[in-house]
Amino acid sequence: MSTPTNNKRGFWGSRMGFVLAASGSAIGLGNVWKFPYITGQNGGGAFVLIYLVCIFAVGLPIMLAEFTLGRKTNLNPVGAFKALQPNTAWVGIGYMGVVAGFLILSFYGVVGGWTLAYIVKSFSQSVLEFQSPKDAGQFFGQFIANPTEVVIYQALFMGLCMAIVIRGVHGGIERACQVLMPTLFVILLILMVRSLTLPGAMEGVKFYLSPDFSKITPSVILIALGQAFFSLSLGMGAMLTYGSYLSEKENLTSATVYVVLFDTMIALLVGMVIFPAVFAMGLEPAEGPSLVFSVLPAVFSSMPFGTVVSIIFFVLLAIAAITSGISLLEVVVAYFIDQVGWTRKKAVLTVGLIIFALGIPSGLSFGVMSDVKFMDKTFFDIVDNIASNYLLPLGGMLTAIFVGWKWGIAKAREEIEKHETRFHWANLWGFLIRYVTPVAVAFVFLAKFF
Repeated sequence: MSTPTNNKRGFWGSRMGFVLAASGSAIGLGNVWKFPYITGQNGGGAFVLIYLVCIFAVGLPIMLAEFTLGRKTNLNPVGAFKALQPNTAWVGIGYMGVVAGFLILSFYGVVGGWTLAYIVKSFSQSVLEFQSPKDAGQFFGQFIANPTEVVIYQALFMGLCMAIVIRGVHGGIERACQVLMPTLFVILLILMVRSLTLPGAMEGVKFYLSPDFSKITPSVILIALGQAFFSLSLGMGAMLTYGSYLSEKENLTSATVYVVLFDTMIALLVGMVIFPAVFAMGLEPAEGPSLVFSVLPAVFSSMPFGTVVSIIFFVLLAIAAITSGISLLEVVVAYFIDQVGWTRKKAVLTVGLIIFALGIPSGLSFGVMSDVKFMDKTFFDIVDNIASNYLLPLGGMLTAIFVGWKWGIAKAREEIEKHETRFHWANLWGFLIRYVTPVAVAFVFLAKFF
């Protein structure tokens, strides 16, 4: 059955608007912050190669499945599973997506606030006074321990996301992404040119693009699979929700391929910005999670035109955070519009304020609440762990099982082939979604316990 589009929900004005918005959802801090440091920790070029295989063998099939479910039902994650399998436990997958979006945005808003703060601090040049990464790390530690600053920037980030989402799908999210995504791409190209012209930069390029297959271990494969999965915003209902605003005339397969290619290209470009700069400055590529906030400011401070480069980089980071933040907020907002009957304004204001309030303890987890721990984890770590390590992989795996085995490949293919030419790689997609994808995600999930 196909549910008529709810006019309160909205629609995408064009395929390009949809592709840019969905790419914006996928392109987040996972691409700009996490991808470089785990690439550095896991052998460079060999990791990149495994990551690309995982993106196209696991990530792309799940994304197409989510877009298909969304367009078929024109509903949020909960509504979609209710429409296709009413009064069954499968509806739980939809609730997992909504809860995941809610939880992730609560701590994502905190990190998003950090990116806004570093734009301001770059203008004042206070992040460009470091002699070493250690000094930059101490500065970052002092900043995130300041409760007033952290909460103010978190509020500013959430306010920006709410202001975009409240304007609707076409007037808010689509228009914002039509500006933000090309801007992000141009900024990346500028930074890449600057990075590649540094003395010694080619050593970084060699590390990044020359695979050393001795570095490939089962652990590296699992990390690459996990990163591919999370970097595409899968398992949280975001792609299903964005798919629900699609016209039946749009080509689902080509739209999916465009989004995956754009997301992957951005991640690869970020690596071409960071590794040449890190090697040019004689720093360690395996620096870890502090690479962006502790190492890069020290790199910028020793660069010609460091202030300009720093401002540009943190604007890039903020754009990546905002485009993902609005998709997470939209997942929860769409639930209350579709299932509860709220207006968009009421849904955005109510949900946004509750998420902001829940995020405050996460923001304080590096300062006044740093000693408040449960099983040796801070509030920030607990929320991140529940959402990222449990809800997302389970949601992605169960979505693949639902489409592959319960709803069925034949029905999914019928929806995919509406108003488009024959789905030429349907058999390959069916094999991946039924056998490869759920098994691969299950391995990632189980690896958390060993």
